[in-house]
Amino acid sequence: MPDTATDYELPTSKEAALGYIMEAWYEAKQDGIEPEAIANAALFAALSDLITIYGEIPVVEFAEGLADRVRRGEFTLHKTTQ
Repeated sequence: MPDTATDYELPTSKEAALGYIMEAWYEAKQDGIEPEAIANAALFAALSDLITIYGEIPVVEFAEGLADRVRRGEFTLHKTTQ
C-alpha cells in the first residue's frame, strides 16, 4: 500500500478520458437513454473529432482496421451468445 500521496500513479490521459466517458455513459443510462443511442452518439462524436484533427482519409484507414480488432476481441468486455 502506498505510504504517501506521491506514491500513487496518476491515470494517463487516455485512462482519464475513458473515466469521463464511462461516467457520462452511466449517467445517460440512468436517465433512461438506451445504450445503443449512447454508443451511436459516442461514435459520431469520436469520429467527428478525429476527422477534425487528422482528416478524413487517415480516419477511414483507422476505421478499416476496426473490423479485425473487433474480431480479435480488443473491445469485448463481456462475451455475448449470438
